[in-house]
Amino acid sequence: MSFFRDRWESLKSRISFGLLRNTENRPRRWPLVSVVTIVILLLLLILSWWWSREPETFWVQWEIDGQAAPAGYATTSALIQASRTLLDKPGGYLSNDVAPPSVFLDNIPNWEFGVLVQIRDLAKALRNDYTRSQSQSVEDEDLAKAEPAFNYDHESWILPASESQYEEGVDYLESFQERLRSPNPNTQFFARADNLREWLAVVEKRLGSLSQRLTASVGQTRVNVDLAGETAAETATPQPANITVKTPWLEIDDVFFEARGTAWALVHFLRAAEKDFAQVLEDKNATVSLRQIIRELESSLAPVRSPIILNGGGFGFTANHSLVMASYLSRANSAVINLRELLDQG
Repeated sequence: MSFFRDRWESLKSRISFGLLRNTENRPRRWPLVSVVTIVILLLLLILSWWWSREPETFWVQWEIDGQAAPAGYATTSALIQASRTLLDKPGGYLSNDVAPPSVFLDNIPNWEFGVLVQIRDLAKALRNDYTRSQSQSVEDEDLAKAEPAFNYDHESWILPASESQYEEGVDYLESFQERLRSPNPNTQFFARADNLREWLAVVEKRLGSLSQRLTASVGQTRVNVDLAGETAAETATPQPANITVKTPWLEIDDVFFEARGTAWALVHFLRAAEKDFAQVLEDKNATVSLRQIIRELESSLAPVRSPIILNGGGFGFTANHSLVMASYLSRANSAVINLRELLDQG
């Protein structure tokens, strides 16, 4: 037994000595790997910060060679420039990216979605209202192709990618704009009060929905007013008298940045409407009402000084960025309602 015990101890000693010698002779590469990893992480962090910056507002083009452009040129130009900004900003279009660092970002993709919804709404109004004199008018060929292109899935990254569809939509808009600036009787833009009112009705609903979702960040119980004013109205399913609404904690910043994107797009589209519908607004004495909407939306785009979107109580110790944003959008929404009433008057 002692013989086998001695042989076993000798074998263990040889194995231990061999492992120790291999460890000592092995080149120590882990510090280099760590340095490379840290550098890559820092680069991704800087890239994420750069790509998450919201674009600045731009000047809407409403002149051609120093002369006032025809009606509709400013609206089409604002729609094209907003779409180009969505696609060409730092990092490009990020909502459909599947690689780091953009796959880990959620603020700017929600901002993009807010802008995209407004682009879709205006493209639809341009196709169905602004360029048609009556319900049985023939729609413009370019706009009939541009509007569905912008309604393509915003998260598709291949076959085809969202960007390629939106690029096609921009190309059709540019073709329409080129025909609009030339004396072509078949290309028209009807700057009428009823057309502007139709688009503002959609804007009113978008702002109202965002205001409700923003104020729901702290959670509250609301009275159900879905059927208010209609004694014979009914719903598909029974509804309680009081409804508790609350935006999930992980979605608060998503709603906030979607609202920021909405406000950013509307600032440009309303500036364009001020130029294209100048005579209509002056006739209704409604120019100041439109400018008030723009001012409220511009105030909502003030830089966010906090590194995170806080969800403090309404009168709590910490700020609630959602409630601040909701206050601006609610005032803008009220001004939109007043503007629509002015446009509806004779």
